[in-house]
Amino acid sequence: MVAKAFVLVTTSVGQTKGVLNKLKKLGGVKSVDVVMGPYDIIAVVEGDSIDSIGKLITGHLHKVDGIERTLTCQTIRVT
Repeated sequence: MVAKAFVLVTTSVGQTKGVLNKLKKLGGVKSVDVVMGPYDIIAVVEGDSIDSIGKLITGHLHKVDGIERTLTCQTIRVT
């Protein structure tokens, strides 16, 4: 099963483009887009499990310079 989450990212002033480029290079990040509103970037991440997504976010994404805050929205399957 593939786990998927949307990660909403707030960047430091003037850092959005640099953060965008860094996130595109991270394994497990499937897409990255700049958005308008209370967040600056939305990233779609995938992994083998919820745990692997958590490790990607806390171990790699949070270490990207220029990221101030994130909000992770884990997807669920509704049948």
